[in-house]
Amino acid sequence: MLIAATCFAVGGSLRGAGTELAEAAGRPGGVLLLIAALLANAAGLVLSMLSWRVLVVDGGSTARPSDTARIFFIGVISKFVPGRIWGVLAHIQLGKAVGIAPERMIAAFGLGLVIGMTTGAAAGLLVAPAVFGAGAWVFAPLVLLAAAAVARPGWVGRLVAWTMRLARRPDGAAEGSPRALRLSIGWACASWAVSGLHLWAIVVLLGAPPLLSLPVCVGGFALATVAGSLAFVLPDGWGARELVLLAPLGAVMPLSAATAAVIASRLVCVLSEVAATGAALAWARAAGPLPTPRPALQEGAA
Repeated sequence: MLIAATCFAVGGSLRGAGTELAEAAGRPGGVLLLIAALLANAAGLVLSMLSWRVLVVDGGSTARPSDTARIFFIGVISKFVPGRIWGVLAHIQLGKAVGIAPERMIAAFGLGLVIGMTTGAAAGLLVAPAVFGAGAWVFAPLVLLAAAAVARPGWVGRLVAWTMRLARRPDGAAEGSPRALRLSIGWACASWAVSGLHLWAIVVLLGAPPLLSLPVCVGGFALATVAGSLAFVLPDGWGARELVLLAPLGAVMPLSAATAAVIASRLVCVLSEVAATGAALAWARAAGPLPTPRPALQEGAA
């Protein structure tokens, strides 16, 4: 049922984007740049999966990489259905099938969400010089704060643990080890850097200056994605992400070209997400049957 609802939502999100992408593909070098954009976003998704996986296996889980990839990417396509609850439920049920405790899956989901948003907001600071010019120095304290979060990542776990206590959920797995948190933050930062390159390929194709637009695309895409995640009542942040992305792109290209870029970006993201999910499902199938289902151990149980 989740897959059917997702397919319906994906079809709606792509409506109207085909014309912009077809026009972009017709430009010189357009096809190669669009293929590069698809590959860049797919690579960013893989890095994001690695950021989440280190949190899942932090408790000593022996789940196969193919199984965790399957769980992650099914969660990815569930975002096309309004509300985050579907992704959480999918993670819990699929985790149980490979012996991962629900508390571990909830904790990894919460930690991954906090890490993704904080690192995305930090990456979004890259747009400051292009948008604010000489006044961008006022954001320097935020850069130092982001660096401090990497040096002392424990606050991330404590925040999620506090949230789980408010929700009356066991929080023994919520804080995570410092090593796992640092690895997750590192993979998340790499994911933002790589996934933003898909937008850069698109705006260069549409005539934006390459050097000036690179930090704007990486930072702008990260910031817009975080904004779309906060608009959780919208399928994949539809509308909110595009609106936020228009502002930084408007600093390096005409508004009409920026509008075409954000629409093409949406289509590239959806296609790469669906393709990556299909590849993950095929990988899990090729790896053979899932291990024999067994009761998921509670965190902290002997």
